[in-house]
Amino acid sequence: MSSLKKIADLVQKTKIGNPDKTVRLLFEDEASFGRINKPKCCWCNNKFRPYVPSHHIREYRYAFGAVEPLTGERFFLVMPNCNTNNMSIFLKELSKSYNEDIVILVCDGAVWHKSKNLEISGNIIITHIPPYTPEMNPIEQIWKQIRQMGFGNKIFSTLKAVVDRLCDTINLLTDELVKSITLREWIYSIA
Repeated sequence: MSSLKKIADLVQKTKIGNPDKTVRLLFEDEASFGRINKPKCCWCNNKFRPYVPSHHIREYRYAFGAVEPLTGERFFLVMPNCNTNNMSIFLKELSKSYNEDIVILVCDGAVWHKSKNLEISGNIIITHIPPYTPEMNPIEQIWKQIRQMGFGNKIFSTLKAVVDRLCDTINLLTDELVKSITLREWIYSIA
C-alpha cells in the first residue's frame, strides 16, 4: 500500500470512528538552529564584494514543529535536543492545544518518533512517511522559510539570541503563509 493511500485510509477511518470530533492532519518535524551560519547570496552595490559574517560555534537548539496545511495552524516548541523525552513533552503540549480534537500526526522515521518509550497522548495518532522522502513532509519548507526570514547572513553572540530570533520568527508566521507553503493537492484530497 502506498504511503499516501495509508495516510488517506487512516484519516477516513478516524473520521468514521469519531463522528463527533474534529480530525486534524498535522505534519511534524524538528530542525536545529544555532550559532553556525551558512553565508547566503545577497545584493550589494556594483564593484563591491559583500561582507558576510560567519560563525563556526557549535551550539544549537531544536525547534519541534507541527503544521496543519489545510488551516495554516501551527504548533512549535524550542527544546535543548532531539530525543524521546523531548518528543514526549512536545506530544503532551500538542495534545493540550488540540484537546477536543483527534490529531493524526505524520512524522518521519527519526528514532525518537518510533521509540517504545515515547509517551503518546490519547488524542494523537502517529503515522510515518517512508525513509528518504522529505518531500512528503511539508513542514520541511517551513524550516526553509524561517531560516530565510530570520537567519540569513546573521551571527549571534549567544545561544539565547538564537532562541529569541527563532521565537520571534516563528511568531511572524501567519495562517495564510503556512497554508501557501505547506498545502499540497494530495493533502487537500485526503484530508
